[in-house]
Order: sequence, then C-alpha cells, then structure tokens
Amino acid sequence: MRALVQRVSSAGVTVDGETIGKIETGLLILICAMDGDAPAQCEKLAAKIAKLRIFKDDEGRMNRSLLDISGAALVVSQFTLAADTSRGNRPGFSTAAKPEVGEALYEDFVEALRGQGIPTETGQFGADMAVDLVNDGPVTIWMDDRA
Repeated sequence: MRALVQRVSSAGVTVDGETIGKIETGLLILICAMDGDAPAQCEKLAAKIAKLRIFKDDEGRMNRSLLDISGAALVVSQFTLAADTSRGNRPGFSTAAKPEVGEALYEDFVEALRGQGIPTETGQFGADMAVDLVNDGPVTIWMDDRA
C-alpha cells in the first residue's frame, strides 16, 4: 500500500457539494492499494501511521504521534498514487489494485486505523471528491509498505 500522509490543522472532503468527512488537528491520509496487496499490509501501515512521530512536543520537536495528541484522521482513496511516469508524459495506473480489491483494502485500512484508537473520517471510494486542507508545517510524508 502507498500513502501520502499530511499533518493538518483541519481537513475535509466533499462529494457533490456535501461535506462527507471532516477533521480538525490530525492527519489527512491519501491511500492507494497496489496490485498484490493484502489485508495484513493494511494493519501494518495503519499501526505505523498511528505511531508516526510528526507532531510537535513541548520543545517544538516532531516527537509526538497521532495517538499522543489524540488527533483524528481523514482517509481518502487515491489510486493516482500508483502513477507510473517512466514511459512518457501520460501516467499509467496499471500497478494500482483493481477497483473491487482496492475498495476492500481501503475499508480494511480504515478499520485498522480505527482499531488503533484513531477517530477516522473517510472520503467516498471511487467518487469525484474535493479535498480541502490546511497543511500544518507543512509536513507531508510519502509511505510505501514495500520500501
């Protein structure tokens, strides 16, 4: 699985003009299931993200996790994280999981994050979404469970 994790002061996602997910302090997580991914990878990545120390402590150092600050997560599916641009200017997405598999793994990831004790809001898999965020820092981290 691939994730783009952004530390946010706030984030929200709308579909057809209706807000379907919104958080204050926490993480916006753009997530993509890759071909060959399995539910165990969802658990592993969710645990790592929940404990990722990218929030400031009392001395201003990135030393606290989402769990430490009692923050929330907004998880949005984004198959374009699988983009392959090695063969020209038009990205290919053949390494992304098929939609039915990707949706199941997306749901598994959300449940795994909730299982870590993280209040979690979501986007809508496969929908045309508008994501609004205030990136805090900015802090943006690319994560791939294969690396």
